[in-house]
Amino acid sequence: MEAHTLLGLGLGMAGRVADAEAAYRRTLEVLTTGAQRQRALMGYGWLELAWDRPQQAIQDLQAAIPQGFWQGSSRVALWASGWLARAHLEVGEWDSAMAVVNRGCELLDRTGMDLIAPLIHWTGAEISALRGLSAQADWHVAQAMAVSSEYMITRLPAAMARGRVAQARSDADGSLHAMEPIATARRPAGVDEPGFWPWHDMWAGALSLTGRLDEADAFLRPHEERARAVDRHSTMARLAMARGRLTSLRGDIDLARESFEDALGLVEGTPYAYLRTRINFLYGQALRRAGKRRDAGVVLRRALDGFSALGAAVYVERCRRELQAGGAAGTRPAGFDVESLTAQEQAVARLVAQGLSNADVARELFISVKTVQFHLTRVYSKLGLRSRTELAAHRGELTEATG
Repeated sequence: MEAHTLLGLGLGMAGRVADAEAAYRRTLEVLTTGAQRQRALMGYGWLELAWDRPQQAIQDLQAAIPQGFWQGSSRVALWASGWLARAHLEVGEWDSAMAVVNRGCELLDRTGMDLIAPLIHWTGAEISALRGLSAQADWHVAQAMAVSSEYMITRLPAAMARGRVAQARSDADGSLHAMEPIATARRPAGVDEPGFWPWHDMWAGALSLTGRLDEADAFLRPHEERARAVDRHSTMARLAMARGRLTSLRGDIDLARESFEDALGLVEGTPYAYLRTRINFLYGQALRRAGKRRDAGVVLRRALDGFSALGAAVYVERCRRELQAGGAAGTRPAGFDVESLTAQEQAVARLVAQGLSNADVARELFISVKTVQFHLTRVYSKLGLRSRTELAAHRGELTEATG
């Protein structure tokens, strides 16, 4: 059974999703209790997180962490805790993520299983830095970096902990320095398999912000192709976000807008609250710096709402500074003037207000989802709104005006 568990994980990291899933389902059908089932649930939960199923991953990873009198395998519990914390982070449940991190730290202290420590401290460092808890973030980074190992599965989360803290502090050179040993190393294939280790957007962003635009472009291309080939939406969204930043720094805001809209479309209707908020922030920042102040205000307010909900104090303040720099200062345009919308914007607004998804609107109007997202951003900007809920509140006015 342990061989089947390892086989499933290996197949998953090789991109053979159907085979990996079949292996784990066979294993879990046979194993109903015990440490081997715990190990299978941990492996399957990690794969589910990589496969853009974070909520299912949370259920299986929680089940892999022993509760009550049965203690199970501490090693497996620690691996499960590390990935469970990541899953909670991705869906915006940061208090739950930190609770898992804290329990994981206690188990690390009791067992001395240091090789797993960087995976636990990676999430602790990232959330602490985003919440402005500098000393706590630095402590998590120090704990992660204290582990000496040649194993990539240990080195990578340690580097990412350091890189994400530098990123939260707007230190692109620091992110570059943290990730360079990973980016320049000969890596096992699984490290670059979309969904498993989300470090590529950080490296591309750091290259872009330090002026190495051509290098960022060359780095992104093969990873974009691989992510599209396996249809891994969260990875595609991260890379499209990095592409948007790169293109905006090259001065092509129209092409950058396309990339950011693609990224938002890929996470629409998913539980990836943190990623969606990051995309909105970088999108709004790019629009504001390109002089598109009204559009920037709408997108940045969405980012502000998202970071506020997460308690990400560092980025809440950055959103406010961007809004002030754009002359918005957190206020909204006055009035609700449907006549300011183009005919297609009115059609999109009316259907969205009725509760249709972007994909449903695209089918109804025979346009692409990306075009729907583009029009919706313009609708929010012109009408002074920032969410589908607010638009739905004006359903009657939209229906009356557009027939």
